[in-house]
Amino acid sequence: MSVGLGLPIGDPTQLLSWARRAEATPFSTVALLDRLVFDNPEPLITLATLAGATSRIRLQTEVLLAPLHRTALLAKQAATLDLLSGSRFTLGIGIGGREDDYLAAGVDLRTRGRRLDTQMATLRRLWSGEPLSADVGPIGPAPARPGGPEVLFGGFVPAVMERVARWGDGFLGAALPPRQIGGLFRQVEDAWDRAGRTGRPRLLAQVNVALGPKPTLDRARAEVRAYYAPHSFADHVMNGLLTTGAQIREAVATCREVGADEVMLYCWAPDQDQVERLAAAVFHEE
Repeated sequence: MSVGLGLPIGDPTQLLSWARRAEATPFSTVALLDRLVFDNPEPLITLATLAGATSRIRLQTEVLLAPLHRTALLAKQAATLDLLSGSRFTLGIGIGGREDDYLAAGVDLRTRGRRLDTQMATLRRLWSGEPLSADVGPIGPAPARPGGPEVLFGGFVPAVMERVARWGDGFLGAALPPRQIGGLFRQVEDAWDRAGRTGRPRLLAQVNVALGPKPTLDRARAEVRAYYAPHSFADHVMNGLLTTGAQIREAVATCREVGADEVMLYCWAPDQDQVERLAAAVFHEE
């Protein structure tokens, strides 16, 4: 099982250093979340920058709120990033639920699931080199990975599992304890089998972590609260933050037990020394 890092959004100017330091460790992937009405960096632009500063580590959106994006432009951006990164890009997709994000993008929140299904049909068609429509031709460049970059869907409802089976390469489970994420994994596998897909879906789990001195832990908790506020879920996520090496190792082991192919340790505090601390905590016995 691979282990990756979710990058903190509190200080975007540090992210180049985070990616370079992560690449010098056994971590497999660096990832960025997406919001519009928030002060996080735009993920596709940022990951493109990180791709140029690295050569091995994978790059992932975790998750991109695709309904907020224009479909043809998203197809071009994702294909370009996949091509220029040497097929190191994974497009993690979700729909979110923040009304302000949708108001800012001029998109109807109530139709976001249907919009994503329509978007996926278009993305897959464009990444295969087909025209956009009878009046508009293909939109390149062709991605490095045939058929487009790897696509993972995140979420909790049955529609997400069906979306993985129809359009995706795998599933990203987050914001739940690893054992509960394992239950979602089984739902994804069942949907995959019902759809007659060959092979198996790629299964990822995310856990929220902070490892370091008290200021690092305090900053992580503050960042979590700011991101999820004013929703009451903010306290749940903040209280679930893993803050010791033993807790993190146990979570990683449980993710392995429930069948995860990769676990993402999402960092909230911008303390860069966490890269080496987390690597020591996770890989010290390997």
